[in-house]
Amino acid sequence: MGWKIYYYRTSRGDKVVERFILKLDYSTRTKISWILGLLKEYGSKLIMPYTKRVSNRLHELRIRGTVEIRIFYIIVGENIFLLHAFQKKSQKIPLKELELAQKRSDELISH
Repeated sequence: MGWKIYYYRTSRGDKVVERFILKLDYSTRTKISWILGLLKEYGSKLIMPYTKRVSNRLHELRIRGTVEIRIFYIIVGENIFLLHAFQKKSQKIPLKELELAQKRSDELISH
């Protein structure tokens, strides 16, 4: 199966997840690139510790290390849409981060 990864674009065309990743240090970007490669290869078959289902449709890519990064994504057919990324600072997912990812997911699905 050929999984394709797409970055969510705002109404102004900004790829917010890509921009977030590019601001990170080299080591963290390298880890993200490697895990995105796994996601592209295995798609919905990728499991913990790399990914976790957050809701019915929403998943989180888990980048562990000195900096904890989470990238929310959805799978539509053979396409993976990276919706939102943030630096995790606590055990629980902050509600505002989850709500933003859910909003973007709903927006993509409704189009």
